[in-house]
Order: sequence, then structure tokens, then C-alpha cells
Amino acid sequence: MPWFVWWSTGVAGRSQVSGPKLSDKPFQIDKLVVWEAFQRVKANKGAAGVDEQSIEEFERDAKGNLFKIWNRLSSGSYFPPPVKAVEIPKHGGGAGVRILGVPTVADRVAQTVVRMYLEPSVEPVFHPDSYGYRPGKSALDAVGVCRQRCWRSDWVIDLDIRAFFDSVPHDLVLKAVAHHTDQKWILLYVQRWLTAPLQGRDGTLVARDRGTPQGSAISPLLANLFMHYAFDLWMTRQYPGIRFERYCDDVVVHCGSERQARHVRDAIAARLAQVGLELHPDKTRIVYCKDDDRPGSYERTRFTFLGYEFGPRLAKNRHGKHFVSFLPAVSTDAKKAMGREIRSWHLARRSDKSLDDLARMFNSIVQGWINYYGRFYRSELLYFLRRLNTHLVRWANRKYKRLKRRERRAMAWLAEIARRSPRLFAHWRLGARPDGWAMGAG
Repeated sequence: MPWFVWWSTGVAGRSQVSGPKLSDKPFQIDKLVVWEAFQRVKANKGAAGVDEQSIEEFERDAKGNLFKIWNRLSSGSYFPPPVKAVEIPKHGGGAGVRILGVPTVADRVAQTVVRMYLEPSVEPVFHPDSYGYRPGKSALDAVGVCRQRCWRSDWVIDLDIRAFFDSVPHDLVLKAVAHHTDQKWILLYVQRWLTAPLQGRDGTLVARDRGTPQGSAISPLLANLFMHYAFDLWMTRQYPGIRFERYCDDVVVHCGSERQARHVRDAIAARLAQVGLELHPDKTRIVYCKDDDRPGSYERTRFTFLGYEFGPRLAKNRHGKHFVSFLPAVSTDAKKAMGREIRSWHLARRSDKSLDDLARMFNSIVQGWINYYGRFYRSELLYFLRRLNTHLVRWANRKYKRLKRRERRAMAWLAEIARRSPRLFAHWRLGARPDGWAMGAG
């Protein structure tokens, strides 16, 4: 008898699976939760794991594959396969790489099932200034709150935890999970996922006795739960008057004086050492929030948080008067990463495409940048995105003989297109048009 029995929801184009029946399995897991978990994994997309099975391939036999996952999870016989180790450049384009763990599609579904059962019991206890991977909270929320607190507090501790995802102690993670659930199967599978080996490109397996790989569906929740006890609650008890923003392992702490900042930094370093973590001695910095009202001279007056660089910037008040404020804007590292992405498109070589084709191909990516990096101090992003017009000019030089080696004429031609169709490209809609002006800055 098939597991999934479809019935109409009465809504065109939508259907649902039948509800679960009680089984004689050791662990009672709702089949509909497994189905919903797959829908979330499918929506998140993602690459194949060690079995090289894509989401599309998994979906061809979704009924059978999901039944296997449910059956094994419910019986206690689910054992996660190795996690595919993928090397990606370190954030900011610096030297070296970091390891991203990519589970198989089936394993991502299984992890999402556990997350869906565990998250409702831990989410309500999380600190309000924990923003990472939480429902109803975002990185932009954290940046916005950080901006306001930088105006009120003169000093910031920019914390950098060395190799956080590689260092989290398994025993403390399991202790935290056990504190929030009496479901033995959740603890069982979390333990198995924590110790699942990494598989390199050559097939070699690397055992893990600590850490939780970035890239898995369950890791963000486990990391948040661990940091809730390792940092958030500790800060609340030890320094109730000091505010912070935490996005997973990315943390900013606000202090009233340099002396207080140094004291709190040292206390945090000692606390993290107690739970098996280490502050990076070179990347953890104390920063002065310099502006017109705080003109002091100190070594560091800038820091980066979630892709935004905070620092003294020219602003305009409601009366039109310019002044220096301490504000976030798209960071240099973020601009470098976007620049690499733009160069990888090789726009000048796509002479077989029309402007409409190019807009369809790349507008969604550019709009994503605008939605995130354009939230604060948009003019910084605006000036950066104008370089896209230079790439479009080179495309026009190669596509049209009359514009070959005539960049000024090509720019004038592109400007005329922008005047006729100002919403063709996402960056034109922002105001970065090829007419020599940056409209909408501010």
C-alpha cells in the first residue's frame, strides 16, 4: 500500500498528502513533517552531496525516498552518510579556504525534520539580540540595531571567534539539546550528525570529534543553541547593561569607554575559553565610533559587520546641512566579491545576446545586492554599480560595428537607451544610469 495518498485541497494547483497513522515504530514521527521538510530543502536548492544525487533526481522518486527517510528515522536505524567537503575562498577574498560541508539531499531532509521538531522548543528562549537563522529576524535587522547603538555608545568590540564551526564541543551541544527536549530520537540523530565524517574530493574520510559543518540544515540551530548558553545568557548575567548583536558567531558588543571595552573583551575571551572556543587575537578589535560629536583620535574607527562597514561618513540632516555620522555602508570586501561576480559574467563576450537578454539573465542577482546592500547608505552601492555600465559599453563595442573602439559614442547610445527604458536594468532603477550622473544617492 503506498505511503502517500493524495487528496484535493480544493485549491487549484495544490494538493496535500494524507495524515499519518500511528505506527509501531519506536519513535513517532509525523509523515507530513517529512514531506514539509522536503519542500523546504527543495526551496533552498543546494548542491548534491557525496552520492551526487541532485534535488531533481531525488524528486523523481520522492514517494519512495521520503518513505525510506521516515521509516529509518522512526525505527532508529537512520545513519547519516559522510558530508561532502567543499573548499570555498575565505570571506573577503583573503588567502586560504574554508570548508563547507554539503550533506546529501536525503540527509538534508532528515536534518530538517529534526530541526522542525526541535526549533519550536528552543526558539522562544533565544535572546532578542540573536539574529542569525531565526524566524522573523534577519541580518539587516542586526545591522540596523547596531547602527542605532553605535550612535549611543562610543566604543565597540568587534569579536572574531577563531574557526567557530570547526571548534564547537560536541558534549556541550548535546547537553544543550538535551535540556530542551525529551525526545530521545532527536538527541540520537544530532549526535550522529555531529560525528558524521567529512569526505574529501579524493574520497578520504576525516573523522570529527568537535565542530558542526557549515552547510548542513541542522548546524545553524545547533550553533545558535550553543551560543545561547556560551555567550548570550552569560552576557545577560555578567553584564546586563551592555548591549550586543549576534548573528550566529558574528558578534558586536557596545561599550561606554575604552577601558570598559578592554575589560569586557578580556572577560569574553576567558568565557569562550571555558567552553572550548578562542577569540582571534588579531581580528578581534576595539573600535571608536567617531563622528562630529565624537572627534577623538584613535587607532581604529571602522569595523565590518554582516557585509557592512561601519565608520565615519558624510550625512545630511533634515535641514540640508552636512555633518559626519557613524554609519554602515556596503563593505570593501562585499564590493570585491560583487566585482568578481560581475567579471565572471563576461558581458563583453555575450554579443549574441540583446540588452533585454542581459537584463533577464542578471537583474535578479543585481536586485538581490540592491535589496541587501542598498538598505543603508545606498549611495555607496550606487557608485559601485555604475561599473556595470562600463561592462555594457564594452558589450556594445563588440556587438555593433559602428560602436567598435568608440567608447564615448557607445556610452551616449547606452544613455539614450536608459532614458527611453529607465527600468530595463536593476541598477538603472536604483539610479546608476549611464548618463554621467548618480541619481538617488543618499
